[in-house]
Order: sequence, then C-alpha cells, then structure tokens
Amino acid sequence: MRAAIIPVTPFEQNCTLLWNDSTRTGAVVDPGGDLERIRRAIDESGVTVEKIVLTHGHIDHAGGAAELRDMLGVPVEGPHEGDRPLLEHLPEQARFYGFDGVRAVTPDRWLNEGDTVTVGGTAFEVLHCPGHSPGSVVLFSRADRFALVGDVLFNGSVGRTDLPGGSAAMLLQSIRTKLLPLGDDVTFICGHGPMSTIGRERATNPFLQEGMPA
Repeated sequence: MRAAIIPVTPFEQNCTLLWNDSTRTGAVVDPGGDLERIRRAIDESGVTVEKIVLTHGHIDHAGGAAELRDMLGVPVEGPHEGDRPLLEHLPEQARFYGFDGVRAVTPDRWLNEGDTVTVGGTAFEVLHCPGHSPGSVVLFSRADRFALVGDVLFNGSVGRTDLPGGSAAMLLQSIRTKLLPLGDDVTFICGHGPMSTIGRERATNPFLQEGMPA
C-alpha cells in the first residue's frame, strides 16, 4: 500500500491518496477542498480512484467530497453516522470560516465499528473513535501495520474537543482503548502535521502521559 499526502485548505489538512502499486487502484481520503490539486495528484500518480473515504465530517476533511464524487463518479464511504449533522451542515461550516461553494454530502455508505473498507485490494478495519467528533473513524490495515486516524491523534498532540459534539473524555478513551492496543509498530497518517507511530505517541505524547485536562 502506497500513500501520498496532499495538503489542502487553509487548515493544511492531510488529504491522502492511497493506492496499491500492483493494481494502481486506490482511494482519496478526506478531500477537504482544493480539488484541482487533488485531481492533479491523481493524474500524476496514474492511480484509478475507486472510492472516497471520510474520517469525519468537519469542513477541512469533507468540504470537497460532494464535488469530487461528481467529478470521479465514485462512492463516498464514511464516516460513522454520528457525523450526519456535520455533513448536512457543511455549507454552514464553510460560511463560518469564510468559504464559498461547499455542498452538503450524504455518504453512499456509513461506517460502523468492525466494518471493512477495501482500498486497492487491501482491507482496512474500521474503528469508531468518537471524541473529536461523534462520528470519527480510524482506518487500520493490519497487514501493512498502518492507520489513517483523521483528527483523533496527532504527532505530539490529540484532536481538539471544543467543537460541537466534541468530548475530551471520549477522545482519550478512544485513543487508549482502540488506538494504543494496535501496537507500537503501527505508523499512522493524521489529519494535520507529520506522520508518527503509536509507539512514539505512547512514549512522548503529553496528553497520553498525563491525561487530558477537563
């Protein structure tokens, strides 16, 4: 499994192009915006995109999903249905941040704990990890020891919980009960900033050492 990070939107969100080198098929994860940049990366890679995957419903991750679905003619999978209100109100989220032209999106498939998302023949397990948002999901490839964690966990930090539907207690529980048990060798791409590993975050992330303040 190969991955290319495409920074998009003024929030520098890590949209990710995932693909299988053998089949040259893959998926776009979290197309928050800047669709021409995403389309250019797809064209340059020679990858056939089979689906769009959303980790959660915030504007910087899902803002371009409806338009990219129309552009590519592929389904949208995820997040968990707990983020339905966020996806339905993407235009309002956009206006709050001064963006125009963003459309609401209804996924072709909502994702639940234990589901499987297949990308280029690789199976990703779905972990429902609420806290940053009610419907946040993490995608984990057990074969590749690799995960896409959205805004649940970062290199040296964790997702913010002061937005509607956020919960510091739930976020920390999601990380401790679902992400840390994946194993220290697991590499992950997060929604913002550099990649990391579960082991690095277990050992050095201050939020995981001290517990998150209430």
